Amino acid sequence: MRDLDTEFYRGHGGARLAVHRMGSGRPVVLLHGLFSSAEVNWVRYGTAARLAEAGFAAIMPDLRAHGQSDAPHDPAAYPGDVLVRDVLALVAALGLADYDLAGFSLGARTAVRSVLAGLSPRRLVLGGMGLEGLDRWDRRGAFFIDAIDNFESIGRGDPRYTARQFMQTMKVDRVAARLLLGSIDDTPAEALGGIPMPTLVVCGADDHDNGSAPALAGMLPDATYAEVPGTHMSSVTHRRFGEAIVHFLSA
Repeated sequence: MRDLDTEFYRGHGGARLAVHRMGSGRPVVLLHGLFSSAEVNWVRYGTAARLAEAGFAAIMPDLRAHGQSDAPHDPAAYPGDVLVRDVLALVAALGLADYDLAGFSLGARTAVRSVLAGLSPRRLVLGGMGLEGLDRWDRRGAFFIDAIDNFESIGRGDPRYTARQFMQTMKVDRVAARLLLGSIDDTPAEALGGIPMPTLVVCGADDHDNGSAPALAGMLPDATYAEVPGTHMSSVTHRRFGEAIVHFLSA
């Protein structure tokens, strides 16, 4: 594995947020999924290394309330679209002008909303995301809030058990995570016409957690759909997930 460098920047409201780098070359900002981290989604299973080997600089923030980043308990630290505000602060802090943007699950949702808020990456990658995961976030968000609120009583066989176990494994700060979940907004399907850049929608064959990924690709002005093996939890760990991103960004 190539060397991984970590530094910190100031996000919205002055929050201290970690950003990890691997490789040199064309910048690609990679946004991880809910309850995860840059290390788990992008480093551990080789996606960052594959990008570095292909001539990219992988720039991987830990989102607010995740990884090595601050997880404040003050509700004022979680205004609407706070993750988007943090991503815009990162792009500004690094002075990025010509770069690519990719996200998985929550990171994909954040990437979409960041573009709609004004970011202009050359290419966009949306992993583990379907149409319903964007325009019906209230249902998905309510599921995770319920898992947090009932954390101690969730046992095997409960639909929330996988989320509970992942939160436990990742040592998620549940107070901060619950506040963060309340800051995430829906993205109506009609807004997707405002995403003009070439976009890759990549999703596991058995990943239906966020609705239909092909339907999402069909709603975007210039999108390609790629199917890789796996469920929502496993697809991002598969080498073909990283290979699809490298292939698309290298075109």
